Amino acid sequence: MAHKIGVLALQGAVAEHIRSLQSAGVEAVAVKRTEELDELDGIVIPGGESTTIGKLMRKYGFIEALREFNAQGKPLFGTCAGLIVLAKELQGGEEAHLGLMDMTVVRNAFGRQRESFETELNIKGIDEPVRAVFIRAPLIGQVGADVDVLSVYNDEIVAARQGTLLAASFHPELTDDYRLHAYFADMVREASAAKTKA
Repeated sequence: MAHKIGVLALQGAVAEHIRSLQSAGVEAVAVKRTEELDELDGIVIPGGESTTIGKLMRKYGFIEALREFNAQGKPLFGTCAGLIVLAKELQGGEEAHLGLMDMTVVRNAFGRQRESFETELNIKGIDEPVRAVFIRAPLIGQVGADVDVLSVYNDEIVAARQGTLLAASFHPELTDDYRLHAYFADMVREASAAKTKA
């Protein structure tokens, strides 16, 4: 069966994520209402402004809906602000949004002078380095024991996975390199297969 991955379309680079997912060979759709989650096997939470995304998610009921989505064993992938949305803890005492992934996130960690840059990253599970675009990127400060660190830049964690949760500090959708989306598509297939067996 074909898997369908949604991109939360409240803010951020929705079309770019959809294009990257399609390049990775999966059906991808923009998601604006919680009812649409029922038809999905996984979802991407794109970048944007995390406080705004958090407010919109609360307004439209996505906080509870996405927690339930994850409780059903369906994967979530957060990029940039989406990573902040997934985190259990935000440095500076700001209230967590979904609070699903066992990590502490530092917002705008690269500071003003390094607001935006591109680099090649080695990512665990992907053979060749991946082109990564960082835009006022958050960092993963600390992770729990169940979190697998996938990529490090200058000794800082910039990509991680915890079971069905995937998080990246950068914007994989802003390049033609769709391998991280393909990695997520594989996670979705694995999760669907596990549910079928259960």
